[in-house]
Amino acid sequence: MIAEGDKVVTRLSAHGTQTGELFGIPPTDERFSMTAIAIHRIANGEIVEHWSELDNLGVMQQLGVVPPPEPPPPEQAGHPA
Repeated sequence: MIAEGDKVVTRLSAHGTQTGELFGIPPTDERFSMTAIAIHRIANGEIVEHWSELDNLGVMQQLGVVPPPEPPPPEQAGHPA
């Protein structure tokens, strides 16, 4: 956590197993991990604004709902991609 002026920034990581519905997706029993960043603006001792960044695509890939990206094709001998 970092606090400066009226803002607090938090970087966090989480992991778990999807045993219940998540984002409308039925349980997969797959394990996943993710990182996130949250920024809060504080006024008069209360959170008045909130911004966040989550790796939802990475979670969906780990749960098997979205396929992982395909690897780039191998370079042809003598012909860079």
